[in-house]
Amino acid sequence: MSQYQPPIADIAFALEHVVGYRDIAKLPGFEHADLDTVIELLEQCGDFMADAVAPTNRQGDTQGSRLRPDGTVVTPDGFKEVYHQYVEAGWGSVPLPEEFGGGGFPRTVGLVIQELMTSANMAFSLCPLLTQGAIEALLHYGSDAQKETFLPKMVSGEWTGTMNLTEPHAGSDVGALTTKAVSNGDGSFAITGQKIFITYGDHDMAEQIVHLVLARTPGAPEGTRGISCFIVPKFLLNDDRTLGERNTVTTVSLEHKMGIHASPTCVLSFDGATGYLIGEENLGMRIMFVMMNSARLGVGVQGLALAERAYQQSLNYAQERRQGLAIGATGTSSAIIDFPDVRRMLMTQRASISALRYLMLLDASYVDVSTHDPDPAVRTRANEIVGLLTPICKSYGTDLGNELTSLALQIHGGMGFIEEAGAAQHMRDVRIAAIYEGTNGIQAADLVGRKLGMRGGASILEFLAQMREVEQELADAGPAFDSIRAELVRQFDALGEATRWMLKTGAQDPNAALSGSTPFLRMWGLCTSAWMLARAAVAAQSAGDPELAHSQLVLARFHAEQLLPQSASLLSAATAGSEDLFALDARQLAGTAGKVRS
Repeated sequence: MSQYQPPIADIAFALEHVVGYRDIAKLPGFEHADLDTVIELLEQCGDFMADAVAPTNRQGDTQGSRLRPDGTVVTPDGFKEVYHQYVEAGWGSVPLPEEFGGGGFPRTVGLVIQELMTSANMAFSLCPLLTQGAIEALLHYGSDAQKETFLPKMVSGEWTGTMNLTEPHAGSDVGALTTKAVSNGDGSFAITGQKIFITYGDHDMAEQIVHLVLARTPGAPEGTRGISCFIVPKFLLNDDRTLGERNTVTTVSLEHKMGIHASPTCVLSFDGATGYLIGEENLGMRIMFVMMNSARLGVGVQGLALAERAYQQSLNYAQERRQGLAIGATGTSSAIIDFPDVRRMLMTQRASISALRYLMLLDASYVDVSTHDPDPAVRTRANEIVGLLTPICKSYGTDLGNELTSLALQIHGGMGFIEEAGAAQHMRDVRIAAIYEGTNGIQAADLVGRKLGMRGGASILEFLAQMREVEQELADAGPAFDSIRAELVRQFDALGEATRWMLKTGAQDPNAALSGSTPFLRMWGLCTSAWMLARAAVAAQSAGDPELAHSQLVLARFHAEQLLPQSASLLSAATAGSEDLFALDARQLAGTAGKVRS
């Protein structure tokens, strides 16, 4: 099992040459976060994640978190100590507001830190990720008093945060929740109900947990319109903001999961627990989407991060494992990296990981522009692009996380299926990422149902036109880029056709558009990936490093010629409509199972 090596050189190239980080550092408020400072910071962060966090990954998987008879949750050996080191080093606070003790660095930098931490230990990284989502919600909607009370210690990491959305009967249908919030008459509310799938709903790594809980007040409208959001701390606070008595929040059980065993996924019971309304009543869905949108890009990064960790391990194994004799080789055996199909799997991982990293960082850079550019029109356009890219990053990123960790296991052969080899853990851990924070089907529905129609479809068509500007850049770059350009032209044409079909059909027959939404999103994932790789290949030619220029060209060409063609093949699926999906009833879907023909 190989040790994690933070890919700082790849990240530095992406920041400087692919996503234009120098322009981000020029935005008001980011002047202290110049590229040289950021690279130095990330090198130190990478060392911490590799040396302190990564060694806890295997231990966390085998030991898991445990619920004690007294109702408290204990994380695996070493987690508490490493988390305290993480807080002391201040890594979680780097991209958070200086006003509350943060470093004030761009979201783009925070996303890289998240990748490094998630590659080191995904289960460990979930606690800071959920805390950041809670912080975002309070920054947008919390009162001044709530911000002053909770944010300094949440930003430092001394207190952690959770999102309490899902209930046993509701699943993804948040509007069906039944948790009640009744006024106590003193400005607080009594929260009663049960929540499931609460990541780090209880643990021993921090002294306080700040739960953000969706609940319904008496007489509130039905469905999502009647949901409010409340702060429900694990411990009530005294007047001097020290911790007081335990709130009536109980951990009923921990879920026994396929992966991320070290992350305590709790069933929480609220029995008249004291809570405090955030904003106004019935604003819960707006607040939830602040938390969710912050987390969705972060979940996409989980696909990238686990793919990177698994790739490093499979590459190391392919170089060491000797078996058979490659064509043209001498001796008694060859390393399996010399066989074409193993090379195909490694190149698929390498090209896809590079593309995902560029895509995630591009999305994060637009987040920074949307919040810090002085021009309102630029901020508005950047926010539109974030809306388009986030469901693609979350869905395509986590789908590839599943596929690439599976390829890494395949390279290990039979040893990959053996837990001690470690390859299986990455595949088990990443599997949840396509499910939580809005399943990938919900992401596809969001792209087609909400984002596609922005400004009557002009927003997404303008973005496609922006992508197509790379065609001329490839033409100007020389003959070595011809095959990349030719394939991109063909695939952009198919993507444009699918997009126009969706815009036309979605208005007339939403069910038909939704029926093709998943293959449509996959087309966008493949095309945006190829676009970013092409941009990287062109940029690398002038970076002053011939080896870098060669590798980026090869990755872009491999992706364009061997992976990107899948996009146009999905056009028929994306535009097939809904007729066949609903043509069989439940009995007919069962087929002939259990029947014997006489």
